[in-house]
Amino acid sequence: MKNHMIHKLPVQPITIHSNTRPNKTEKSSNQTFSQFLEQAVAHVNPLTISKHAEKRMEQRKISIEPQEWEQIGIKVNEARQKGVKESLVLLKNAALIVSAKNNTVVTVMDRQEAGKQIFTNIDGTILLD
Repeated sequence: MKNHMIHKLPVQPITIHSNTRPNKTEKSSNQTFSQFLEQAVAHVNPLTISKHAEKRMEQRKISIEPQEWEQIGIKVNEARQKGVKESLVLLKNAALIVSAKNNTVVTVMDRQEAGKQIFTNIDGTILLD
């Protein structure tokens, strides 16, 4: 039988020094993974505004801030994951009919006008006050 020698090396801790700044996509620890994922998906699949909805926004002088659009997109994605196909999105100043299936804003009206309407073929409602 051959004699084999095994040499053990002393274990030394390895330290890694990083001089790079944190990635911009890293979020604070108070944000859950699902919230981060929803935001990431919302940026990949932005809402499309139909020509009809765009025309209605102009006629009714409704403006929606970019932050609101982002929040709407996140909630529409969340609704789609729960099986919603057509949703009513209620904001402080507006009501939107959004096809979650197609990620498209179908029409827009102000809240006063929306208060007098009957909404059909809607299988989900999103409230963003």
